[in-house]
Amino acid sequence: MEADGAQAFLTASAGWRLALIVESFARLAGGGLLGEPEVSPTALWAAPTAVLAHGTEPDPLFFYGNRLALELFEVTAQQLVGTPSRLSAEAGDRAQRANLLDQVSRHGVIKDYAGVRISAAGRRFRIEQATVWNLIDSSGRNHGQAAAFAHWTRLD
Repeated sequence: MEADGAQAFLTASAGWRLALIVESFARLAGGGLLGEPEVSPTALWAAPTAVLAHGTEPDPLFFYGNRLALELFEVTAQQLVGTPSRLSAEAGDRAQRANLLDQVSRHGVIKDYAGVRISAAGRRFRIEQATVWNLIDSSGRNHGQAAAFAHWTRLD
């Protein structure tokens, strides 16, 4: 994605949602998302860690994916936003993914998750050492869930 496109995506994603990704990670996972207590939207976008987030819809929709996540899932920001997050897993892996998200809902955060995901082009990859957490604001309101991972293995 071009720099102008990236900046437009950062703006469209709204600063409060990006701040919520970082702040809720710090509260629930007990550390800085990228090893830092505060992360700018530009640093989150360019991070060597894939970061994705979805909302609270009955069939949750992605509202954010950083540059690396877009590359791994082989989509543009415009293609990702509004896509049901369940489509990030193959049909046979969706029950396991749903179970993970239920566990995250109950416990707030799950660390060291591993699972197979699929790109829009049909290429499979295994994410490893992922952290998945609830997006809970300071008043306790749930805004969705996010995932971050820096390790993956291409399967195709």
